[in-house]
Formats: sequence, structure tokens, C-alpha cells
Amino acid sequence: MKKCQVVLKSGRRRNCSTSSTMITNVRYGECQKNHAANIGGYAVDGCGEFMASDMEGTTGALTCAACSCHRNYHRREVETEVACECT
Repeated sequence: MKKCQVVLKSGRRRNCSTSSTMITNVRYGECQKNHAANIGGYAVDGCGEFMASDMEGTTGALTCAACSCHRNYHRREVETEVACECT
């Protein structure tokens, strides 16, 4: 299951009537938690993608079902798309 966040913004410019829409997709990739930090080493568990343990809006939505880490340990990948129409 992929996590996505969509943000829509629209605005006007001075010179022309502009309608712009910005769509932001957020995806959480591989886990980067260092499990050997307490012994001075470096080891990751190999979890390739964040999968929420529970439904959106609960505390389980921030815990990965595959590796039991918090979502903040996973690499955040943001894709932004802007569509403008000028008349």
C-alpha cells in the first residue's frame, strides 16, 4: 500500500487571469533505520517500502507493517506537478 498526499492550490496573477494547480505526491521508500547504532556499527533491515499497519488517522498509520519502524525512518520521495492555464 502506497501513501500519497495531494495538495491543491490555486491563485491569481496580476497581468493575466491565471489558474494554477499544484499536485504533490509523497511516497515513503526504503527504511534507513540503523539497527546497529548502539554497538557503533551500521546495519539496515532491507525494508524496501513503507506499508502502514493500520488505517489512516490512527497511530498505526505511522508504523510500518514490514519492519515495525516509524514512518520517519523511511526515505521520503516527493513528486510535484504544476499545471497552469493562462487566458
